[in-house]
Amino acid sequence: MAATIKQMSIIVATLGTLSFMFGVIAENKKPDSGTAIQGKGVVICKYSSDPTVVLGYLSVAFLVASTVAGYLSLFYPYKGRSIPQAALFRSTSFLVFFNIALGMAGLAAAMLLWPTITEQLHLIHNVHHNLNTTCPTAKTGLLGGGAFIALDASLFWLVSLMLADNVREDYFETVEKDPKGEQSEVLTNEYSSNVPVKGIA
Repeated sequence: MAATIKQMSIIVATLGTLSFMFGVIAENKKPDSGTAIQGKGVVICKYSSDPTVVLGYLSVAFLVASTVAGYLSLFYPYKGRSIPQAALFRSTSFLVFFNIALGMAGLAAAMLLWPTITEQLHLIHNVHHNLNTTCPTAKTGLLGGGAFIALDASLFWLVSLMLADNVREDYFETVEKDPKGEQSEVLTNEYSSNVPVKGIA
């Protein structure tokens, strides 16, 4: 069954919301610091049950899925009718929101990946020769900020989709009213090539 604009909107919004939720939970579950255990010339950092890494990667995964779905939704041939990408990018409003959505998705990914990878490294390399270490964790606030930006990115994809739908309607309306347009000429030529040529009397 062919997808509709409403269905694609729901998919993008759902994936963006899931990314936001996992990011916020990851931020809330992140411990402030680990427990330092003195060893022989080393300090071993013991961290309590920390789901931050798993939740962080889940947030990034849903962000990527939302971004891919948002991007594809703009150029999907709804009702079997597609328009050239150039026609979409001729719209200034669409171009602006498209670039904002891409930029925010990239920023959200960076803000989610940085603390997630940092936290994973802290958990793996938990033996320190610096006896004054405080057993730090990833920087506080990045995961939460990235989660909110991920949600904003999905909203900008939805706005871009709405603008793309308006451009599609204007494009097809123009094509139907202007038989001399480029698209109409292509359709006319294709039709003419299928009509048998009658002999000359």
